[in-house]
Amino acid sequence: MAAIREITLGALLDETVAKYPDTEAVVYVDRDFHLTYREFGALVDTLAKGLMALGVQRGEKVALWANNVPYWVALQFATAKIGAILLTVNTHYRSHEFKYLLENSETENLFIIGNYRDHDYLATINELIPELKTQERGQLRTNKYPKLKRLFYLGHEKHRGMYSIPELQAMAAMVTDAQYRARQGELDPHDVVNMQYTSGTTGFPKGVQLTHYNIANNGYWIGKNQDFKPGERLCLPVPLFHCFGCVLGVLACVNHGVTMVILEDYVPLDVMAAVDQEKCTALYGVPTMYIAILDHPLFERFDYSSLRTGIMAGSPCPVEVMKRVMDRMNMKEITICYGLTESSPVMSQTKIGDSIRQMTETVGQAMPEVEIKIVDPDSGRRVPNGTQGEICCRGYSVMVGYYNNPKATEGAIDDRGWLHSGDLGVMDDDGYLSITGRLKDMIIRGGENVYPREIEEFLYAMDGIRDVQVAGVPSQKFGEEVGTFIILKDGATMEPEDVIDYCRGNIARYKTPKYVTFLTAYPMTASGKIQKYKLRELAAELWPDA
Repeated sequence: MAAIREITLGALLDETVAKYPDTEAVVYVDRDFHLTYREFGALVDTLAKGLMALGVQRGEKVALWANNVPYWVALQFATAKIGAILLTVNTHYRSHEFKYLLENSETENLFIIGNYRDHDYLATINELIPELKTQERGQLRTNKYPKLKRLFYLGHEKHRGMYSIPELQAMAAMVTDAQYRARQGELDPHDVVNMQYTSGTTGFPKGVQLTHYNIANNGYWIGKNQDFKPGERLCLPVPLFHCFGCVLGVLACVNHGVTMVILEDYVPLDVMAAVDQEKCTALYGVPTMYIAILDHPLFERFDYSSLRTGIMAGSPCPVEVMKRVMDRMNMKEITICYGLTESSPVMSQTKIGDSIRQMTETVGQAMPEVEIKIVDPDSGRRVPNGTQGEICCRGYSVMVGYYNNPKATEGAIDDRGWLHSGDLGVMDDDGYLSITGRLKDMIIRGGENVYPREIEEFLYAMDGIRDVQVAGVPSQKFGEEVGTFIILKDGATMEPEDVIDYCRGNIARYKTPKYVTFLTAYPMTASGKIQKYKLRELAAELWPDA
């Protein structure tokens, strides 16, 4: 294979089906669900034809609000095969966030499940779109979301205003093979195929647009750096709505003929059982996931001898945790990745054969065909090796831009094509990158990015709050937790629980403040700018046992 390929996701899947038709593609251990690549390819084609029959056009967006259910990966390729754009939705979103996504994305199609944990998705959808109960399926007309046309229920049950999966599959008979091939013949590898919303420093999430070219190639090199071989088995307990799942996981596997052993949700016991039962050779997770497995009381009852590689990413990994994973879980060839959704996402990765220091203290070298440089945040000039600066990357993996947001795109990608990460790092003389901090105020809680401004904007609407600032609180379990510092209006009274209750059910649980305190003033610079770093220092003092 050439370093970089001009290929669509549909063509990539067809290649893998032709090469490894009898190799298992998708496995769900808990329900004895097994599909070979031939069977998986057939399911994808049926769903794709069904979507075509219902009128889904090239360039339309198909939002998918679901955890890692069996049809998720099939829809990833079905939408790609007909030129639609898969819009992956965070399962933790609540009505406030989902309403914004529907409005901002202008999505035409939506797939949902019934509920996730304590959140009733169907109730939320019917509250946001009451027209579902009175209008004909596929003919939705709503003033709030004028582009939205079709809703689908990701299962066999029937719900008012929605198509079920069996109904979608039955519609496939209305599209001929010639029509299906013609649609695929229209597609370009540089078409947008995936859109993900990432929280914005302005307080409003932005839709990151990624192409077939971006993520197909990134998936190839992610798998190559783990030395993936056809028939190997990856245990995938990370969310598919993140790039960690749908690119590092799915596209690395499909590029190399690897089996995806998927878990609907992360449960340590289920991960251990899946690795043991399916003899998985690779495992993905954020550091908190690995820690929960290593510390589980039943850890010793399972066999990890089949494991050899995998990825740990999402937040910095303590050295001792990495050593335990390598020794006790047999993952001697585990790799570390670093990147952003905007870079498809991986811009650097460690490789098999790297030293222990490189595997535990760095995030590896630049991916093939990707350039990384460290620049002075003020001047924009490249700094010498060993000097801290902002991490920037350039290459095939850089996003097209933010959806309908040229100003934000210009702020992220400069006129020479360099994507500015907002993260601080140091490059050594061998090209290995170490992450040292952040220019932006982002909090990373258990691998989830949390932007303080988004929570601040939400809390400003709460009665009694005059001003609010959010900062990260160091946490042994999650790396960081959300801390909130509030100045009340004159005469207002409030308890921390009131703030938490106001957030609960309205914004994602991982964004809901864990800690709340009330101040009379914020630490300020001479020019009147709030000193967030001093709030972070205060947080560490107030909540030392986080």
